[in-house]
Amino acid sequence: MVQGAVTVNNVTALTEEGVALLNYDHLLIDLQQVTEVDSTVISMLFEWLREANKKNCHLEFTRLPASIESLVQLYGVTDIITPSSNPSKPES
Repeated sequence: MVQGAVTVNNVTALTEEGVALLNYDHLLIDLQQVTEVDSTVISMLFEWLREANKKNCHLEFTRLPASIESLVQLYGVTDIITPSSNPSKPES
């Protein structure tokens, strides 16, 4: 679970912490507790996905807050970081 802000001020440390956890076959990262973001959150998620791929770890993001979903859509990366896989939203 990621909690608090993910901004230029702390994204490097958070990225490194996340990469250190990628020693599992499958990892689910809950983003619901993220309170503040800037565009660096997208680069952090991409770096985690790249590293997970290298380590054969299936990485999933869940419960994206609206702020992250908005950035995902803005940057056109919904095919990589899929808000539709967000379990906090009801399926239609």
